This record gives sequence, structure tokens and C-alpha cells, in this order.
Amino acid sequence: MEKRKKKPPDQLRSSGPARIETLRVRNYRALREVLFSKITPVMVLVGPNGSGKSTVFDVFNFLSECFQYGLRHAWDRRGRERELKTRGEEGPVKIEIQYREKPSLPLITYHLAIDEKAKAPVVVEEWMQWRRGQRGRPFRFLEYREGQGRAVSGEMPDEKDKRVDIPLRSPDLIAVNTLGRFAEHPRVAALREFITDWYVSYLSIDDARRQPEAGPQERLTKTGDNLPNVIQYLKEQHSERLEKIIEVLQRRVPGLERVEAEPMPDGRLLLQIKDAPFKRPVLSRFASDGTLKMLAYLTVLYDPEPPQFIGIEEPENYLHPRLLPELAEECGAAGEKSQLLVTTHSPFLLNSFRPEQIRVLYRDERGFTQTERASDIEGIPQFVREGATMGYLWLEGHLGLGGDPLSGATGPGDKGRQR
Repeated sequence: MEKRKKKPPDQLRSSGPARIETLRVRNYRALREVLFSKITPVMVLVGPNGSGKSTVFDVFNFLSECFQYGLRHAWDRRGRERELKTRGEEGPVKIEIQYREKPSLPLITYHLAIDEKAKAPVVVEEWMQWRRGQRGRPFRFLEYREGQGRAVSGEMPDEKDKRVDIPLRSPDLIAVNTLGRFAEHPRVAALREFITDWYVSYLSIDDARRQPEAGPQERLTKTGDNLPNVIQYLKEQHSERLEKIIEVLQRRVPGLERVEAEPMPDGRLLLQIKDAPFKRPVLSRFASDGTLKMLAYLTVLYDPEPPQFIGIEEPENYLHPRLLPELAEECGAAGEKSQLLVTTHSPFLLNSFRPEQIRVLYRDERGFTQTERASDIEGIPQFVREGATMGYLWLEGHLGLGGDPLSGATGPGDKGRQR
């Protein structure tokens, strides 16, 4: 596993994480045209099966893989344009995010458009822009098409600065990922660091039970197959953080005493869980699914250098319903240092979030994903003011399809054909 690059102690990190404020996606599977605006530090996606939650989640994973492993890897792994593009639609896949590196800096827009030519992915359009003042039109300080383009260097690129042509070796290379490696493009480098730092979880309990080779590792993998290595790293380098994780876990799992990662003579690393009143710990493969899953999530949420973006899909799986409000509390606290995306079907988890944090997803009459913020659905703010919880409102169908996935309703607030 590649060693994580240490974050420089600059203003960017000291002032908090970068925040995504808007996400626009076009022509990505069921996301024919979807816009998420006014994104909060913690955003929760809810909706029936097939509504597009996992697809939105995969947009972030796709971008992360493009920056970590290359566009071709991410494109091919999803079945190329045949499986990735919206059915019946033409044109490129487009992903656009608006974000701030910190509150005092202007809003930056990053636009990436990808198409396929000669059975290979091509970056047909890529640009970054911002507007430094209150007036005037946005200024693009990076602009590329199929490997050819230009960029403006400097800490605060301005329209008066010189644009320099910098060709890329191949049209499937992402300019931000290439130029972001060089110090003369600090704004581009900051975006590259931001995206490569994302953690998108596809946690597998079976993988978390594995006995990997011994050796400390700083961050959990997507599947969690290095959980013992992360525990070993925390024990050796951040013992106080591991104690905090165990303390939190003890409050969630009655009887738990300690967690150990012990190297064996054959080079394997064994994760063991000690429960009271038993004297001997049990191997992780005999520990409960819920205990392992909560432990894995806590290692991410309490990371000494937390990812700037964390994605967690359906955390309720394997967890007792009474643990879900506790996990939501941990996610809320982690939102101070990271931006979180959570997908869920659980009303118990949903009860812990505010309407402005919740996005309802549904399919329109053409089968394409649409979304609406829960706080914008008629009646929801009034219900909440009167004491109703979001999980209850979802189960009762006030958010649309969430309460009854077989109702045939077509969108948020549509209860006409329910029951």
C-alpha cells in the first residue's frame, strides 16, 4: 500500500477541509442530469432501491479512482461507455464540482467531460475557473481538450497572468492530475490533493476478518482488508487515538474491553477482540459483524489525519438499530474536519439528521434519477418544528417513495398512490 503523503502545515489544512458546495452530473448511468446544490458538511442520500443512491456514491469513487489509478482504469472497470453512459443518450459524461479550499478563498469550479474514441476514454474537456472579485465573469486558469491546453501558474492566478501551453502525453490523461504534481500550480495541486485524499468505503466484513501480513498502515482500504494493520499503526504511532476509538467502541458494544493486533511468527497479523468476563480474546473471524464494522468506521472517523471527504454506503448493515444514532453522532462530529456522504435505508439513522442534510432520490417517468432536498419538500419543515423525526416522516411517505418503494409514487411528497 502506498504510504500516505503528509499534509503540509499550510493555511489550507489549518483552516479546515475543502468543502464541496455543488455537484452536477450529466450522462452517468441513471444520472442524466442531476444537480446537488448547497451541499452541507454531512449529506445523506435516501430513496428506494434503484433510485440512484449508489450511482451518486460511485461518481465520487470514479473521480477518486481516476486520480489515483488513471482514467483508463476507472473507465474500463465500469464497462466503458456501453455501461457507463446514460442509456439512449449521446455525448460525453460530465462531472462538475464547485468547492472552496477554505472559506476565505473564492468558489472554484472544476469541470471534467469524458468520452470514448477508438474504444479508449478521452478527456474531451477539462477546466478550472474562479471569480476572485464580486464582479466580472469567471476566469479559467486551466483549460484542456484531448491532451492539449494551457494553464496559468501562481498562487492566485489572474486574468492578467500569462497562459502557458503545456501539452500532455496522451488524451486520456487528466490535466489536474498531471499539472497538480508541480509547485508552480498551487491551486491545481490543491484540487489534486483534495481528490486523491478522498476515502470512499465499500467495507466488506469478510475482508475485515482477514489475517494480512504484519506491518503498520495509516488508512483503511475501501474494503477494510487491512483493518489489523491500521490498528497496529495506531497502537505504534497514535496510541492515544486508539484508546479514544476503544473508549467510544466500549460505549457502543457492552462488555468490550480491548482490541489487539498481534504479529505472529509466520508474519501474519491477528486482530483479536477481548470481551468481559472472558480471560482470552477471540480472533476477529469469530467476533460479531457489528463490532468489526463499528471498529472499522471509527478508525476512519478518528483518523489522526482524516480524509477531506468520506463516503459511507448503507452503514446500517450488520449494525443493531440502537447503534445507528450513535454512529450518526460520530459522523456529525467528523463533519467538522471532513465532508461526509452517507447513503441509507434506515429510519433510525435518518432520525439523527436535519432536513437540509438529507437529499431524497427518485426516478422520474423516464427512469432518470432526480433529487430534492428534504427541507424543500412541502410540509417537511412544519412537521419537524412540531417534533416529527425525519425517519418517521420517511416511513410515513412524506418524503415520497421512501416510505413505500412499491407505491408507484413519482417523487418527493407524492403520496397520491400510496397505501
